[in-house]
Amino acid sequence: MQRFEFKVIPAPKRGEKARGVKTTEDRFALALTTLMNELGAEGWDYVRADSLPCEERTGFTGTKTTFQNVLVFRRAVEMSAMETLQASRLLLQQPMPATPRLGPAEAPTPGNAPAVGPAKPDLAAE
Repeated sequence: MQRFEFKVIPAPKRGEKARGVKTTEDRFALALTTLMNELGAEGWDYVRADSLPCEERTGFTGTKTTFQNVLVFRRAVEMSAMETLQASRLLLQQPMPATPRLGPAEAPTPGNAPAVGPAKPDLAAE
């Protein structure tokens, strides 16, 4: 079983200036390309971009929701031989039996219990 670690970073908000890059779209693309190539050199794979809500305080008691653009990257984590063995054992083990659930308490059913009341003399013993 392969494991991954993830890295989430804010997406660039501005483009980078460079020679021969004139338009806003090209500058922004250059900023993304540079960022992705730097992380790719460290072994990170690009997964996706997300826009996630974030609550911010405004004033003393107010809040407002803004959206933050983030980039998600992942890379494989090397597992040691011991971790691999433990992971395979967990997959091969029998599932633990579920603990029995206790239901509501049941009232005793009326049966042969003597009625509570004054004692009566036993006529058979005489």
